[in-house]
Amino acid sequence: MRIGHGYDVHRLVEGRPLIVGGVEIPYEKGLLGHSDADVLLHAIADALLGSVGLGDIGLHFPDTDARFKDADSSLLLEHVVQLLRERKYRVGNIDATIVAQRPKMRPYIQQMRDNVAKICGVEADQVNIKATTEEGLGFTGRGEAIAAHAVCLVEGMN
Repeated sequence: MRIGHGYDVHRLVEGRPLIVGGVEIPYEKGLLGHSDADVLLHAIADALLGSVGLGDIGLHFPDTDARFKDADSSLLLEHVVQLLRERKYRVGNIDATIVAQRPKMRPYIQQMRDNVAKICGVEADQVNIKATTEEGLGFTGRGEAIAAHAVCLVEGMN
């Protein structure tokens, strides 16, 4: 068994859709990034990559590569899961936290869990997603950005 930790943050801006956990959330701002800027899926991908010593998503999907412009982060996470399988690992569980003052994430959490589980080839009860605010403190608390943390356990396959 191996563990990994991931963290990501993206600035909120006007004129972009807000996509978190593969769910498009109605909001007046979206996350700025080279891809779709799905902060949750990026943190999960980083945790999985880290668990097997494969660096981070910036190494695998650089923002200097036009192929990843506006990329669907679900596809990036699928690729990461395939890299784990090639190395004879599978996802044991994922626990993630979204840090956002607004919008409220609660109505979308189950759909996010289902999306992540499907992409990772696990049951929904192997994925936990939480959301919290920072009570108005810091860049997330001021509504300037959304961040996400993720930890994972991966298991070797025989």
